[in-house]
Amino acid sequence: MALRLPGVEASRKYDGSTVLKAGGTFMAGMATHPSAEPHTLVVRHGLEERDLIIADAPQTYYLTDYYRTYPLLLARLSQLEQDALRELLAVAWRMAKAKK
Repeated sequence: MALRLPGVEASRKYDGSTVLKAGGTFMAGMATHPSAEPHTLVVRHGLEERDLIIADAPQTYYLTDYYRTYPLLLARLSQLEQDALRELLAVAWRMAKAKK
């Protein structure tokens, strides 16, 4: 789904895990830090809206202390509906493109 967005490419992190980048900037990937639950997607997201999203759907979205200081949001893939995933990726894409 994300690879259909303009300028998005799959890349490898230093630990070998796959991440998605837009214009060379991190956009999304599987959370690899031990503080994250298994099967968790980490996506670039604005700090301003993040707490509202988590409060609205805590069964789907969350943060750990490790990720809290970064403009990121954690999403449990098992709880994430396709439309919500599409919107998360669109937000992450816009933020990554804006950072460049």
